[in-house]
Amino acid sequence: MELSERKKQILRAVVENYIQTAEPVGSKAIVASAGLSVSSATIRNEMAELENLGLLEQPHTSSGRIPSPRGYRLYVNELMEEHRLTMQETQKINEALHLKIREMDQVMTEAGKIISQLTKYPTFSLTKGTRKAVITRFDLLMVEQTAFIAVLMTDTQLVRNKLFRLPTELSDTQLQLLGTLLNTSFTGLTLEELTPELMRVAAHAAGEAYGLISLVVSFAMEVLEELESNVVHTAGIPNLLAHPEYQSLERAEPLMNFLSELGDGGNLPVVQGENVKILIGPENVADELKDSSVIMASYDIGGGMQGVIGVVGPTRMDYADLAARLSYFAEGLSRMFGKGEIPPPAGEAPTDKGGNGTQ
Repeated sequence: MELSERKKQILRAVVENYIQTAEPVGSKAIVASAGLSVSSATIRNEMAELENLGLLEQPHTSSGRIPSPRGYRLYVNELMEEHRLTMQETQKINEALHLKIREMDQVMTEAGKIISQLTKYPTFSLTKGTRKAVITRFDLLMVEQTAFIAVLMTDTQLVRNKLFRLPTELSDTQLQLLGTLLNTSFTGLTLEELTPELMRVAAHAAGEAYGLISLVVSFAMEVLEELESNVVHTAGIPNLLAHPEYQSLERAEPLMNFLSELGDGGNLPVVQGENVKILIGPENVADELKDSSVIMASYDIGGGMQGVIGVVGPTRMDYADLAARLSYFAEGLSRMFGKGEIPPPAGEAPTDKGGNGTQ
């Protein structure tokens, strides 16, 4: 709708005053903030007309006005001044977008330490990669003329972002073209399908923006590779030496080396369809575990990702106690990561010490 400049100034003043105060805005406040050289009576008449247009509302007969949903929409579309993010603000946004991932890595490191301290055994935690993931959407956000943020979303609803700094200036038009090319040519593809040939084809359409496409696609490939790979943390390996079974270095060394060199966890036991799994001695496939037992509990990280936390020790372990501890801990991790809930204090959610799902 077409509004006079004065009406636009009044509507802007009402919206911005209401945002600041959360109180209905009267004509005197408009006169003070909008810089209009008109009387309060004129302001009141204009506000009444804005109300008739459905842009303002009057909660009470004697009160000032507040913006209506239509008023907010018009303000956002036409009247709101552009806010340029400072570098400090973009850094905070970037940190916030990465917070869950960073916390997950930290939590898994700390989780192993805590479990190892509680049980006096070595522990491992394994974050299992997803199936073949794909990027479903690219969003590019201009930070300043020489920097932009690329935000990627995968088909597992996982979001990653990265700030790119450039040696030369980038226009809004170039950034829009880059976003269009990325979303038309590089979404719905697995890591293996992001081939050099595809990059060469995109280069013809990208022109000068080819170098930027290469940067963002390389980032996308890193994200997909991360999602498809396993991450392993270990803690408390020296705890083995406190147990009589491993006081002989000849027996302890092979197991300690095994735990220290787990790599992507491909040689660890697998937990499938079980909350808790116990493998005793020869049940373990790896030769280094044949004289030891492994207790594992699975948890849901969210985004299609699963994890396992486990304890390794002698076959004389207290399986019921350790299985209960691991099960409770894994349930807490599922609530934290899979459901976004804070685990309740110990004692509020009793666990089954019978080792359900164990072998």
